[in-house]
Amino acid sequence: MVLVLSVGLYGTAQTKSELQKHYEQFYNQMRLQGDVDGVINALTHLNVLSPSKERMDTLAYIYANDNQHLQALNTIGIEKVDNDSDLAVQVKAISLKALNQPKRALEQFEVLYQRNPNPYLAYELADLKIIVGDNAGASTNIEYGIANAKDDMRYAFYERQQPYEVPLKAAFLHLKGLVQYNNDKENIDAAIAIIDEALAIDPNFNLASLSKQALTSGKEAPATEPKQ
Repeated sequence: MVLVLSVGLYGTAQTKSELQKHYEQFYNQMRLQGDVDGVINALTHLNVLSPSKERMDTLAYIYANDNQHLQALNTIGIEKVDNDSDLAVQVKAISLKALNQPKRALEQFEVLYQRNPNPYLAYELADLKIIVGDNAGASTNIEYGIANAKDDMRYAFYERQQPYEVPLKAAFLHLKGLVQYNNDKENIDAAIAIIDEALAIDPNFNLASLSKQALTSGKEAPATEPKQ
């Protein structure tokens, strides 16, 4: 009986080893072919055969990079974990933001910023803080961003059918104009003046143009309202 069990366990181990080798080769081939679904399939099988936190983080990143944000979060969770890798925190932050969970996303972006402060993370923080109503916190991140954004740094926007990029400093100035309006809705001209600074840097900054139009319309609305 002992001999039979030993042979059975050896056979199982050999089969598992062969399967793992197969899926490792399959993973490499799918990467070469640029087949995202194939890569996801291979990593999922490898994680079943031999669970690995690093591999799970990679799988979640691939999901997020393919705009499968719910699947990414189902892979690694949404909780703030102190020993998470930078990659895991990045995936959680990006996916939570994409799924319209600004408070949870903000928590993850704060972790990234504490680990590696930079203007791009400052922009994400400022944008999310405006959404959740923390204008004072947003202002701190905006001032840091304006002071540290280099001329070659650009930020991508997707509100149009065709994505476009603008200088990062212009993007910060747009946010600064929004914060100015949130802090003093009676002084719309001050907010418009700041957004004009962003447009002076990049006249094709579509989102800033839309914000300026909205502010201008709000400024003119009382004068055009019908009398009661």
